[in-house]
Amino acid sequence: MTQTAFSRPIALSMGDPAGIGPEIIIDAFVREPGLMQPCIVVGDLQVMQRAAQLYQTVHPGPAVPLPVAVPGWEAAVPEGRAGIRILQGCTSPATLPRFGEVQQEAGRMAADCIVLGARAALQGQAAALVTAPIHKEALSLAGIAHPGHTEMLQALAAEHAGVGVDAMPVRMMLANPELRTVLNSIHLSLRSAIAAVQVDQILQTIRITDAFLRRTALGRLRAPRIALAGLNPHAGEGGLFGDEELTAIIPARDAARAEGISVSGPYPPDTVFMQARHHAHDPLPFCDAVIAMYHDQGLIPVKYLGVEHGVNVTLGLPLIRTSPDHGTAFDLAGKACADSTSLREAVRMAVDLTQAA
Repeated sequence: MTQTAFSRPIALSMGDPAGIGPEIIIDAFVREPGLMQPCIVVGDLQVMQRAAQLYQTVHPGPAVPLPVAVPGWEAAVPEGRAGIRILQGCTSPATLPRFGEVQQEAGRMAADCIVLGARAALQGQAAALVTAPIHKEALSLAGIAHPGHTEMLQALAAEHAGVGVDAMPVRMMLANPELRTVLNSIHLSLRSAIAAVQVDQILQTIRITDAFLRRTALGRLRAPRIALAGLNPHAGEGGLFGDEELTAIIPARDAARAEGISVSGPYPPDTVFMQARHHAHDPLPFCDAVIAMYHDQGLIPVKYLGVEHGVNVTLGLPLIRTSPDHGTAFDLAGKACADSTSLREAVRMAVDLTQAA
């Protein structure tokens, strides 16, 4: 994929500067420069220069492209230079954040870069937004009211559209080459997530999932097929182990079917993800996505299959947003040894979704 294939760049926010985000961005540009070429990094030039210098020290073999400051979204790398375009997305601190520590300043820098990148995507200056990992505690220390990327982007999109956040429902999808899962609720306590297993909430999740799948290349081939995981052991076993399947999941399924959506279940949650696992030779998979009833139910199977290939996609936004399926990895920060595979997969998916849109 080359820059000439894009009329607009992909915004790539640098993530928490105390984590591995800047380092995996450098590694991604080294390993797949063609894939990464459409990206403009929304970050801090000094942070990215530090990451490049560190990477070159640890990996003296490959030539490391230099971070180059650019003035705007249409700027190209100066002719004759192999560089990484950096759009300054935050105020540079007097002292760069320390590696591997939760810091208020790092949270502020990460949040400012997300806001700039998101607004560029919402306003059409960027074709998509890819976000490197942030630390939720650092965000909180910086006074950010939202617990993570998803909620922050939901609020920014609602503000852009001039509506309340309730009118901009979003969901989180985790995907790798073998499995897609969509979460019925996101960053809630388990007790609150169980309380969110309601007909309206599940029906909304089904609609958002179906709409997203129909916009992808898959949706041009056939109607998407969605499976519902149960909440309780054995999907409730007819009400013996809980009645949420009977009172909420099945009524939501039937309402979605009445709207023409292909949805099945609820299936026992200990087996549905194995059934849904895609294989390259499958002519017609069991389903195209599984809706999980709470956060960990959906994330565990995707991450077990290989966190390095997992991608987080936010559904329901008026912009394309993907991210790697891992966190800031403070224990690896400052060592230039973190794997950039998941970040590259997130960029690859953003490219694919941009072309399918």
